Amino acid sequence: MVDTLIFDWDGTLVDSVSKIVAAMQLAADQVGLPPASDEAVRGIIGLGLPEAIAVLYPQLDDPALIERLGRAYSNTYLELEQQPSPMFDGVLEALHGWRQQGLRLAVATGKSRRGLERILQLHDLQRFFDATRCADETASKPDPRMLYELLGELDRTPQQAVMVGDSGFDLQMAHNAGVTPIAVSYGAQSRELLLPHAPAVCLDHFQQLDVWLASRLAGRSYGEIV
Repeated sequence: MVDTLIFDWDGTLVDSVSKIVAAMQLAADQVGLPPASDEAVRGIIGLGLPEAIAVLYPQLDDPALIERLGRAYSNTYLELEQQPSPMFDGVLEALHGWRQQGLRLAVATGKSRRGLERILQLHDLQRFFDATRCADETASKPDPRMLYELLGELDRTPQQAVMVGDSGFDLQMAHNAGVTPIAVSYGAQSRELLLPHAPAVCLDHFQQLDVWLASRLAGRSYGEIV
């Protein structure tokens, strides 16, 4: 039975995709690189920063320039986040409800540890999550290591967990770890881009996750209750 919910962060719990896109484009301009398109930047959300830069700028072979770009992105994103990105509608209420039900909650994110801790403290969210993993302390998505570490810490099997995310990297990571993948289409990537990664379900609104979970616990299909 599913009793462990593992979430991506940006674009899944928090409405921050537009700021990530803007920060990466501004950072590229600052270091003299052509800004990537909105679509291209949305396509790397979920990866760790070094992996994201490698995908966006595969021609870069200057370690100093790569470091400057990464630093410029981090600094620019922090500036944009002076007005914090909001949680998606229904997230806080759902986290409260799942906690009361005794479900285990975790985060698997491409953010840095420093970045995640900053936002958890800002929103007073530490109390909701039993475990978290960030890309700068383990392997980047879609490598399954992040999920294996979380499952080990929580003493759970892959069959007891779901991975909820808004990118193909989240869904690939879930498949690689044997965890049920759940896609959400309101974040970085559209339903058309997510469905080829074979999620168990693709949700258009965060609140639908509670309905899907209730259907699993009751042994029914999602389609029977929506």
